[in-house]
Formats: sequence, C-alpha cells, structure tokens
Amino acid sequence: MSCAKPLTLQLRLQSRTVTSFHSVVGRVTVTTSTLSVPQPSPLVFSHKLHFQPIFKRASTTIRCSSALTPQLKSTLDKVIASNKIVLFMKGSKDFPQCGFSNTVVQILKSLNVPFETVNVLENDMLRQGLKEYSSWPTFPQLYIEGEFFGGCDITVEAYQKGELQELLEKVMLC
Repeated sequence: MSCAKPLTLQLRLQSRTVTSFHSVVGRVTVTTSTLSVPQPSPLVFSHKLHFQPIFKRASTTIRCSSALTPQLKSTLDKVIASNKIVLFMKGSKDFPQCGFSNTVVQILKSLNVPFETVNVLENDMLRQGLKEYSSWPTFPQLYIEGEFFGGCDITVEAYQKGELQELLEKVMLC
C-alpha cells in the first residue's frame, strides 16, 4: 500500500540561458541542462514527483491544559465507584459505534453480567479526560470494581483464558 502523494514542482525561469540547473527536494535531484528561454514570456517548467516516505514519524500533540479537571475526576470517581462494571465506549451497549467497543459489549452480554456504559463520543472533554484518568489512550475502557481492567485486547485475552469469567463471578457474589 502506498501513501505517496504527488507533488507538483513548478519553476519559473525568466529570460536567460541556464547551462546546468539542479534542484534537490528530499532525496530526489532534478537536473536540467542547457535551457534557453526567449525574452517576452516566462517559461514554467512543471513536473510531478511522487515520494514514498522512508519512515513514519510519531505525531506529537501538545496541550496547554489538562482535560482532566478536578470536577471531571470527581464525577468519574463517583460513576466508577457506584457501578460494579462500567464500560466507557464509543456508542452505547444497544448501539456500539466501534468494532472494539462492540466486541467488549458482546463479551459482557455473553457472560450475563449487568454493566453500565458511558458513550465517550457525546463529550470530547470526557473522552480526553478519561484518557488521562486511566493513562490509557484508546477506547473502550473497562472498569471492574472501581479498577481499570483494560481495553478490548486485554478483555478478549482474559475472556479467552477464562480469567474474566472468574473475576466477574467473584465481583457478582459480593
């Protein structure tokens, strides 16, 4: 799969004679030799270049303030403490809007355990603040008995090993 985007390189050359012209863009060198341009009209030399990135750069986001305000932290603490199982997800348990969220919902439904969901798509401050609260960058986020359990991959792995079932049985007995 190629992520290369064409780049159009345009050079305006006024009336002159160029014996050798070199242009370097990234790792590509364009060379034109002995080019004469008549006086009245400028010549536009146009060439499309295709670049394939050699490496990917990590994106950096700089925020000036924390999305996890004291009020939001207090609210999250209350929601998580007042429910044995809470899933912060994209969408709702009846209408998941993300495949990963849907996977965790289906696992919890298959185990017949009551759980609450919170749709992080409804509030950007909640979504960003929750990432800071849990130190987990993605959704869904599953909390069991007031503790962050994990995202989709961790939940699926624990379910496949039978660990999630054991934990939820203990939680439901309390």
